[in-house]
Amino acid sequence: MKLVVAGFGQCGGRIADEFARLNRKARSQRGIEIITGTFAVNTDAADLSGLTSIKPDYQHRILIGGRKTGGHGVGKINELGAEIAREDGDKIIDTIRTDKRFTEADAFLLIAGAAGGTGSGAISVISQHIKERYVDKPVYNLVVLPFEHEEATEERTIYNAATCLKSAYLVADAIFLVDNQRYIMKDSSLRSNLAKINATIAAPFYNLLCAGEEKKHKYIGAKILDAGDIIQTVTGWTVIGYGKSQISLAKSLFTRARDFR
Repeated sequence: MKLVVAGFGQCGGRIADEFARLNRKARSQRGIEIITGTFAVNTDAADLSGLTSIKPDYQHRILIGGRKTGGHGVGKINELGAEIAREDGDKIIDTIRTDKRFTEADAFLLIAGAAGGTGSGAISVISQHIKERYVDKPVYNLVVLPFEHEEATEERTIYNAATCLKSAYLVADAIFLVDNQRYIMKDSSLRSNLAKINATIAAPFYNLLCAGEEKKHKYIGAKILDAGDIIQTVTGWTVIGYGKSQISLAKSLFTRARDFR
């Protein structure tokens, strides 16, 4: 399955950055593409400059609302984030669709933190714009819930999260919910935590997206999960997870020889 990935606000942009890294991994390890284009959309120019994997050009790092914010963000006022998204919605979508591989995408994945101003305000507005223009492609939202300390110290955080979730539910085909607090690692700095959390959020999508794009026979299982299967399965409030286990190579070979007939 191939996605167009767009992150809104600081949180959304950083997670989108991780998806760009996942696509590089798929390309180098498996020779396939799982993301047709990765974009970051923000009202804060500094946040866009801090990304590392999304292409550093105006087509992939999209600054909006410059006349209203001067490139300094919306200060957690998500009504302003939504207003700017409505005004610049066509600009955002027209910029994304100029990507040379845009037509190969099976779906859109829009990402935002529920606590912020730009992301929580813009994600549902742009989701609606996309659904009106591309009715044959599902639009998924990945929404990150705030940390407990944000909820306890900032009333605005609770309001933003509530309005973001309600509006996203009304327009998105499915919403992947992520709880930041569950990924916190003790004895680590906030910066270190955030980097690990963002990578952990993106990681479960890797094998899911690779499954239907794999072309090498040795990697294809008895049953194939392709884009159509995922689209038919994913709807409404959604979570995604995965598990892994180490297997001894010697034990695996012994078991295979024993079970072979």
